Amino acid sequence: MLLNNNVTEFILLGLTQDPVRKKIVFAIFLIFYLGTLLGNLLIIATIKTSRALESPMYYFLFYLSFSDTCFSTSIAPRMIVDALLKKTTISFSECMIQVFTFHFFSCLEIFILILMAVDRYVAICKPLHYMTIMSHRVCGGLMALAWVGACVHSSAQIFLALSLPFCGPNVIDHYFCDLQPLLKLACTNTYVTNLLLVSNSGAICTVSFVVLMFSYVVILHSLRNHSVEGRKKALSTCISHIIVVILFFGPCIFIYTRPATTFPMDKMIAVFYTIGTPLFNPLIYTLRNAEVKNAMRMLWRKKLISDDKK
Repeated sequence: MLLNNNVTEFILLGLTQDPVRKKIVFAIFLIFYLGTLLGNLLIIATIKTSRALESPMYYFLFYLSFSDTCFSTSIAPRMIVDALLKKTTISFSECMIQVFTFHFFSCLEIFILILMAVDRYVAICKPLHYMTIMSHRVCGGLMALAWVGACVHSSAQIFLALSLPFCGPNVIDHYFCDLQPLLKLACTNTYVTNLLLVSNSGAICTVSFVVLMFSYVVILHSLRNHSVEGRKKALSTCISHIIVVILFFGPCIFIYTRPATTFPMDKMIAVFYTIGTPLFNPLIYTLRNAEVKNAMRMLWRKKLISDDKK
């Protein structure tokens, strides 16, 4: 329910107001977004068409790439278009939709990263029971829980956002709509709302990061009992996952676990997990994974053969 809400649209200040720098932002982030789409869609197509990538790890990687694509699309296109405009406005309803989609896909990514850690733990620590524990039915059930959990989290964010009264001003010092910059515009005491924000988003980020790092410590410790070849392969996979976890959770924890204060660097730090992580994930998972690279080569050969036949 909206209370005393006289604001129908918000003005987004973006990363910069300088006309020259806005053109640079447009060029750089257009390249980043196209790279994100190309990389993640290539992984999606490769996993979908390759029989060699049917293990649970690639099942979760498929959904991670899908989540990255949607996550980036919820932020980047508007940011890129806004860089070409003198005055960038977003309607109240569009702002709320962006809050929901941003938090939904970011939370979904968190849960998928946890499921990938669980998958690696079972594969390395319980190899004889791997296919029994991580069956198609179990993986499907875990993904369904991840979707439900993400929906619950983003619904809570929307509830908090809609409970805020906005009387003006309507200028958001950010490049997308999020609950923290909206709190600064609310014409009411936001102490309780900020506390709920930290206990929701902040707790999810911090607890998930601790759980993930602890799980990888356990996994890496258990590798001492494996053969040199098996240890090397498992270590390569785990290091890829750890890099992704640090890149994503580091900025998130910085933004969402502190009181309602903002710093000039917040917008640039937000770029790391809104634009950077979806771009780097495909590079990390392909460059360090021989199976994915081989499957991509096979997909490319099939395309060349089909083109030759035409």
